[in-house]
Amino acid sequence: MALTAKRAAFFDVDNTLIRGSTLYFLGRGMYQRGYFSKKDISRFVLANLRFRLTGKENKEEIARFQESATNFIGGHSVKDIEAIAQEIYDEFVSPAIWQGTIDIAQRHLLNGEEVWLVTAAPEDMAVLIANRLGFTGALGSRAEIKDGAYTGAMSGALLHGKEKAIAVQDLAKRTGLNLEDCYAYSDSNNDLPLLQSVGHPCAINPDPILGLRAMAEGWPIHDFRRARFIGRAVSPVVVRLAALGTWLTPRRKRN
Repeated sequence: MALTAKRAAFFDVDNTLIRGSTLYFLGRGMYQRGYFSKKDISRFVLANLRFRLTGKENKEEIARFQESATNFIGGHSVKDIEAIAQEIYDEFVSPAIWQGTIDIAQRHLLNGEEVWLVTAAPEDMAVLIANRLGFTGALGSRAEIKDGAYTGAMSGALLHGKEKAIAVQDLAKRTGLNLEDCYAYSDSNNDLPLLQSVGHPCAINPDPILGLRAMAEGWPIHDFRRARFIGRAVSPVVVRLAALGTWLTPRRKRN
């Protein structure tokens, strides 16, 4: 009797699993711990903002964001960043998790299927999130390491757009996954290559373009957002810049 091929569910992270950006949380936590100045972190956050709002399919913008995403951990010990990442998970990531997405992932695990995170965020952070949630593993952008410290350079391509699909296909070849039997979940139209690489694409908290595509294709749509009116009433740029101003303000000491 032939063995049944393994199946898996692949989840994007930012705005699919958590509310917000993994890199934003990591940068915020490092700033609050004195790793860099307001000028340094402002430059990083603005690059993140520009990438998300205007440069998602622009190669030059992707390259600029890729550089900013690795520069801010460059020169720091891997062990130090790992310790900080654990704290950042508890402080920022865990409270921002969409419980509905966790419920979907848990159903896959109960069915004996693997659950993988696939994200443009640093793979070390993605693996930490996967481990804390009891998932199978994670695929993310890899930062170069030398002599136990991050060099500030990438090791390979930023895991964005078609690179996510390539990473999932490589994983399937290595582990015997049948992608036609697998699932993928994302909020972003930029993840269409990932969604189309599996037999069961699904949308979670979809952006307008992905929402229309999912409806046209008959893909399942899950929306766990509670304050969607904010997106219609307030410019995303204003919301993100207001958040930046909030967390760049030094914390008041408690009496």
